[in-house]
Amino acid sequence: MRTGAENLYRATSNTRVRETVALELSYVNSSLQLLKEELEELNCSVDADGPGSEGIAVPMIPLGLKETKELDWSAALKELISGHFGEDATSYEAEIKELADLRQAMRTPSRNEAGLELLMAYYSQLCLLDARFVSPARSLGLLFHWYDSLTGLPAQQRALAFEKGSVLFNIGALHTQIGARQDRSCPEGTSQAVEAFQSAAGAFSFLREKFSHAPSPDMSPASLSMLEQLMTAQAQECVFEGLLLPAPAASHDCAAQLRLAQEAAQVAAEYKQVHQTMAQPPVQDYVPFAWTTLVHVKAEHFHALAHFHAAMALCDGSPAELELLAPEQVFLGPQAPSEPGCPALPQEREGLRKLGKAHLKRAILGQEEALRLHAVCRALRRVDLLQAVLVQALRRSLARYSELDLEDDFFEAIEAPDIQPKTCRRPEVRAPSFSRVKVADIFHRLGPLSVFSAKNRWRLVGPVHVTRGEDGFGFTLRGDSPVLIAAVLPGSHAAAAGLQEGDYIVSVNGQPCKWWKHAEVVAQLKGVGEEGVSLQVVSLLPSAEPPGTGDRRAALRGLLRSQKEWETPAPTGTSPRPLLGWSRKAKRGKTGARLSPGPRP
Repeated sequence: MRTGAENLYRATSNTRVRETVALELSYVNSSLQLLKEELEELNCSVDADGPGSEGIAVPMIPLGLKETKELDWSAALKELISGHFGEDATSYEAEIKELADLRQAMRTPSRNEAGLELLMAYYSQLCLLDARFVSPARSLGLLFHWYDSLTGLPAQQRALAFEKGSVLFNIGALHTQIGARQDRSCPEGTSQAVEAFQSAAGAFSFLREKFSHAPSPDMSPASLSMLEQLMTAQAQECVFEGLLLPAPAASHDCAAQLRLAQEAAQVAAEYKQVHQTMAQPPVQDYVPFAWTTLVHVKAEHFHALAHFHAAMALCDGSPAELELLAPEQVFLGPQAPSEPGCPALPQEREGLRKLGKAHLKRAILGQEEALRLHAVCRALRRVDLLQAVLVQALRRSLARYSELDLEDDFFEAIEAPDIQPKTCRRPEVRAPSFSRVKVADIFHRLGPLSVFSAKNRWRLVGPVHVTRGEDGFGFTLRGDSPVLIAAVLPGSHAAAAGLQEGDYIVSVNGQPCKWWKHAEVVAQLKGVGEEGVSLQVVSLLPSAEPPGTGDRRAALRGLLRSQKEWETPAPTGTSPRPLLGWSRKAKRGKTGARLSPGPRP
């Protein structure tokens, strides 16, 4: 069904038909995502009658993964390997297959830590591909197809950045699914859920900062900002749930109830902000209606919970206890004692009881509104667990109200103030840590990225035979992987053989040495006899000039700058480079080590 709609969407130029097909694709995509969530059991079923069930069983919003079509890397990579790198492309079929298998595996990652590591490993490989095969002048030439996670609409781009951004989006989405499936009836589960939603918010924030001009709505800055807010709110909800777990022991603790009231108010404020963002264009055009409604329901539900816990503190606490807890930092509005001209909290228990009943009234009204919003959305009506939580919260507030006084006094003049939002733990937006997943460059055999990439052009020279003279070979080496000829003595055997300053040694006596350290090359050269040594070198070419022309010293300076950029890590406190997981600092040998029988001035 989706394939047919997609073909029609691409083929037609009629605006009305495209809008109709887009709506149909959005409906199909929503149905597929709901089916996936049910199959994966993303929301753990927790007994709604258990302790603290007013917060624990409320379902979370997991984000569906972006889907993609199969991709054939072979032709594009083989053309680059043979054309730009000058190597036999058929010898790299194993590497190309390894990359293709990794991409195929990341299309269906498991909903756990192993799935996250798989996505991060593929993302790191994409960064390596970007550094090696992509240059400002040319791209891979591949067309990357991805489906929008929110609408199901197809999107395609030839930029490798689109592939990287889509994988990064799926890393954030997978974090949301891991967080949603945690058992939040125990401290470990709530803590893991908080970590997962914080990581999801960090992934969406990182994506919004590093990538732009995405062709799909789910990766637009407005959508990513909304998703970051949503995941932060869900993390804040998990913090509140963690505080609810010891509720039976602290149900009559005035201080604990006021803390819960402020925590619930904080969650309500977070969800209210998310709902306002979802209701604004362009986000409102492609966010599922069930999401917007659920966020609105949660805002009302937690606002009501804030008043319920405030009522518990007022009804069970004494005036002396409340005075010690600085109520001016808890209550807002017309009854806030901190406002001049407003009456302070009642000093007798009957007055506290009436104020507690006023908060219960607001709790009951808020919970009734949450139930009404829940009934409006057909998708939410099928979520029995959510309805059970809302109904139980309403029944509990009604039962508590009836315990205070059997007389119907809903028309008392006293009005309950708002609750000041406050939290003991504000969620952090944690950017993805790609360095924790170690990866090896699949195309390692092509050589170090500082030299052997599509951004550089070079000429292969040799094999060149160099014999040892009275003063040695007559050249100076520097650096690691690959080793650089930093200087050539005029009139030496090296100069006569055609070696020049700025050449890189890539082979010694037929042994590839692109990845050799400075000490390894020096040791190999010192071990040769009078017969000399056979070297193969590459000479860097200026990128703007044809091969064989240009200033070699200028090329050397550019290459040294390039090598410094790739090999030196960013200073502490600076923003991380997008190509994470492979940058390293080379261990250099002694600068200017000279290959000669004895020391020279």
